[in-house]
Amino acid sequence: MAELVRIASGVLSAAIDPVGAELSSLRDVEGRELMTDADPAFWTGRAPLLFPVVGMPSRETIRVDGVAYPMKKHGFARRSRFAVAEVGANQARFVLAESEETRASYPFAFELAVGFRIDGPTLAIEATIANRGDVEMPASFGFHPAFAWPLPYGQDRDAHRIIFAADEPDRLKAIAGDGTIAGATRETPLDGRILHLADALFEKDALVWDDVRSDHVTYGAPAGPRLDIAFPDTSMLGIWTKPGAAYVCVEPWHGIADPESYAGEFRDKPGVFIVPVGGEKLIRMSVTLVP
Repeated sequence: MAELVRIASGVLSAAIDPVGAELSSLRDVEGRELMTDADPAFWTGRAPLLFPVVGMPSRETIRVDGVAYPMKKHGFARRSRFAVAEVGANQARFVLAESEETRASYPFAFELAVGFRIDGPTLAIEATIANRGDVEMPASFGFHPAFAWPLPYGQDRDAHRIIFAADEPDRLKAIAGDGTIAGATRETPLDGRILHLADALFEKDALVWDDVRSDHVTYGAPAGPRLDIAFPDTSMLGIWTKPGAAYVCVEPWHGIADPESYAGEFRDKPGVFIVPVGGEKLIRMSVTLVP
């Protein structure tokens, strides 16, 4: 792990790893950790950034203008070292640009800049995907933060729930055995707008909303402090853990795994956006600690 970059307000503190520009810790004013313990028995990730793909590409390959390129699940940004472009008391900014290595799997001139800022009880994250080339650039992007389950406020794990801001009546996407999106769907597990967290929900992998109506959710137990997680720029949402783990991931996505056996162009798959020549795409997320 590279030396962490630390930022803080009087309410929250955060540590970011330049490898992946990954949020590695988020603590309250008492020093209580709000994120995963990264137990290697389950998953060592903390909050990887998903770029230029979200989820599993079919056969770990994307196609651009008929040419196949190797691409691992969730893309390469999460394993790439970002340059530390700016650090202040309560904010930091990290940048990843194209290289010979990235062009081997993603043949575009891009710049991914990720800014973190803490104001009072809110951590705001802004990702800007810029096209520095001379052709249109297809891309996907997602956040993948893993929050402590239970949160460190003395409430039972079984009491924790996620409350959606809007009604979500649609069926969920199902995940095939190879990690792609299956043709079948799943019934919604919501009780009204409430997801009562339980390990059994995740025995068949993540819960996936491919057209989420909510732009934020609230996570926590009724009697304790909560996290309000806002995602104004994404229309897909994954919620995931491994049964028995001490975390739950709330994952706003602008992109999704390939449909099962997909063999089309990357630009044509669900969730992909196009960044015009000289253009940028801004995708935001924030986490607010609510007493």
